[in-house]
Amino acid sequence: MTLFRGAGVAMATPMKEDGSINYAVMGKLIEDQIAGHTDALIICGTSGEAPTLDDDEHLEAIRYAVSVANHRVPVIAGTGSNNTAHAVMMSREAQKRGADGCLLVTPYYNKATQDGLIASFTKIASSIDIPCILYNVPSRTGTNILPETAAYLGKHVDNIVGIKEASGNISQVAKLAELCEGDMDIYSGNDDQVVPLMSLGGIGVISVLSNVAPQYVHDMTAACLAGDFAKGRAMQLKALPLIRMLFAEVNPIPVKAALNMQGYRVGIPRLPLTEMTQEHQAQLRKAMQDFGCL
Repeated sequence: MTLFRGAGVAMATPMKEDGSINYAVMGKLIEDQIAGHTDALIICGTSGEAPTLDDDEHLEAIRYAVSVANHRVPVIAGTGSNNTAHAVMMSREAQKRGADGCLLVTPYYNKATQDGLIASFTKIASSIDIPCILYNVPSRTGTNILPETAAYLGKHVDNIVGIKEASGNISQVAKLAELCEGDMDIYSGNDDQVVPLMSLGGIGVISVLSNVAPQYVHDMTAACLAGDFAKGRAMQLKALPLIRMLFAEVNPIPVKAALNMQGYRVGIPRLPLTEMTQEHQAQLRKAMQDFGCL
């Protein structure tokens, strides 16, 4: 089952001055994303500061997003953990709250073996009835989901249907596409590699850039899905200066600064992340102005 094709937004979580979640702003962000033809909402992932949300906040954010989206686009909930039992619990609770799918990050810090990844992802996915997308981001987790491992899971676990590939290794993506043989949807997890990955058979992106330019990212992926890679390539290259600034500091520091510049009042990240430096904010503002999203 394909959860979505095109541009899924890795949503930032807006917060008030006291650090609590600002649901009014979250609702506005969701409405504007849907108006900008975003193809899916990914809630409480890396960009959503999941590591610093407690379970009650995390699950309420999922419930609220599901309620606001109201079946207009799928809502995919980040529920992965380096504690398999905790991931099982969060995934079950996300399903109860109406999530259309779960995003399962590779276990971090304890660095599972490939056999451990297979066992953990299988246990989590088998505990729920909704589809799962794996999230491979070794720069954050310290562990890489090898193509052979992803392909095995796609072929042997019915509701593991996709992978967000953020290894940055295009050769690995090519091998993954070769081995999966259509049994797993591949999404770019890097905004600067959307078109290269889609040229290898990927069907979209889970995007930070979509937070500030939803229509643009949707149109770029739509061009690739229609086979117009020349248009997609031109759009990818045009976006690179802004993408670089959105990752000038650890995500989601820059994207929260960018959303604040656009008037959304999403606040600053929770510690241990900090506000973007003034120097980088000035560079980000210029990149957004040059791109046309400010």
